[in-house]
Amino acid sequence: MDGKRRQGRGRGLSGHHCGELIVSILSFFKRKGSRDSRKVETQDRGILVFENTSEVIRAETVLKGAGWKIRVMGPPPEIRTGCDLVIEFPLIEELNILRTLEAAGAKPLQVVPVNSPLLQPVDIFQTRDYGRYLMVRAANMKLTVDKETLTVVNISGGGCPDVPYLAREMVGRTLAEAPAPEEIGHTLCGYALQLAYEEMRRQC
Repeated sequence: MDGKRRQGRGRGLSGHHCGELIVSILSFFKRKGSRDSRKVETQDRGILVFENTSEVIRAETVLKGAGWKIRVMGPPPEIRTGCDLVIEFPLIEELNILRTLEAAGAKPLQVVPVNSPLLQPVDIFQTRDYGRYLMVRAANMKLTVDKETLTVVNISGGGCPDVPYLAREMVGRTLAEAPAPEEIGHTLCGYALQLAYEEMRRQC
């Protein structure tokens, strides 16, 4: 009887081989799932292209005010209209988003599905870690913060008339204490600084 049990066990998978089989199956589905998720993510997005940055800002305000999940980014190399920004949005909501923009008089020049690597929008943020200090750049504006205290230590870039005022109001204060650039700025530099400010708060 014991011999039969041993023979029966011998015909099955050993614990070692069974473990290898499970790992192989999980790895296969993980790789497949990763490819599928990347594919869905690529097909599920689109970009709104506008004539100038002011129209992007206006459209962003309208869409965020309506509760849409969008993101301002740089245009892909294949799309150059003279505007440095585009709006990324969920492609499945294209018709509703266009209706919202048309009702507000903020219709884009074109809508482009992100279905090719050449049409991928570009992240407008650049982040550099200088040890104790962290710098975030958005478009032409740079915001630097002390990572230990979250105090704004420097604001630079732009060339707009309100940049010195923005720096005076924000430098020396923590991210929580400093006014948001959108509250006190009046130019495209203030808008870019607001993007850097939001990204810095997200990272810190």
